Amino acid sequence: MKSRLMRLVSIPEGMPQPSNFKIEHEELGVPANGELLLKPIYISVDPYLRAAMSGGHPPNLNAGDIIISRGIAEVVRSSDKRFSQGDFVMGYMEWRDILIAKADGLIHLKNNALPLSAYLSVLGSTGLSAYFSLIEIGKPKRGETMIVSGAAGAVGSIAGQIGKILGCKVIGIVGSEEKAQLITSAFQFDAAINYKTNKDINATIQELCPEGIDIYFDNVGGTVSDAVISNMNDYGRVIVCGTIADYNNTMKATGPRLLPLVVFKKLLIQGFLIGDYKDRFEEGRRQLQHWLAEDKIHYTETIMEGFEQLPDAFIGLFNGTNKGKMLVKISSCTIY
Repeated sequence: MKSRLMRLVSIPEGMPQPSNFKIEHEELGVPANGELLLKPIYISVDPYLRAAMSGGHPPNLNAGDIIISRGIAEVVRSSDKRFSQGDFVMGYMEWRDILIAKADGLIHLKNNALPLSAYLSVLGSTGLSAYFSLIEIGKPKRGETMIVSGAAGAVGSIAGQIGKILGCKVIGIVGSEEKAQLITSAFQFDAAINYKTNKDINATIQELCPEGIDIYFDNVGGTVSDAVISNMNDYGRVIVCGTIADYNNTMKATGPRLLPLVVFKKLLIQGFLIGDYKDRFEEGRRQLQHWLAEDKIHYTETIMEGFEQLPDAFIGLFNGTNKGKMLVKISSCTIY
């Protein structure tokens, strides 16, 4: 049985290009004891992979490596008594159209009331990132003002809605008028700023937030974050989820020196990795499912179809192609 796989053949210089990736074929064996033969249904493409390619996010991705990210797959053959043919599993897996993986570390998806893709988006690492970082680092209080950058993305769109649930005024920063409309209508943000057309983000922030900013949920970094942080209130909290504006820089970015602001405004600036909260994932999923059931959270996904679309989907993250979570559908479920 042959498997198609996606290999990173060279480290991108600046923006990733299709030439950095290559599809290869490899003969598969049979699952050994404790292994599963899997048919991927969805594979997640994530901005952190770009940082991993530059040595900035563990584990590093090196030239020649088969790319690995989270996915959902169907069990085709099982050599582990905990799983049966037709089961669905979620976990880290190689970018292949069929693969053999160890059963340990995979999550058995038994409750499929929602579409399978939701377990990689609103109930996956993106929804959990929004939930835990906002609750544990942002510590929102009713009546506070919160700004979210990358607000139409997978994490930002959920973080903003959680802020609204908890009683905050929420402003989102996005890169198009279509996304501005999305977050203010479907996701109920109080206002949106299109950073690509706005000529003075600092002035617009001051106009929209005359009371200052208490929480900044940052997915972007760069000059957008410089403007937001300069308008923070004393004891403001900055949650650093990502710095996608810097991932493809070929030169070291410079900008305002933030430490004086941190001192004089007594700011908390904290980054995190979702693995910090892995022992509490079920707690987070229960709360997110509860809000979904109450119609308090909505989500959107951008799904491209076909294994060969993985590089284009990944590159699209940096072009603003996606609204919500970016996924690639590899195959359909089998009916046994």
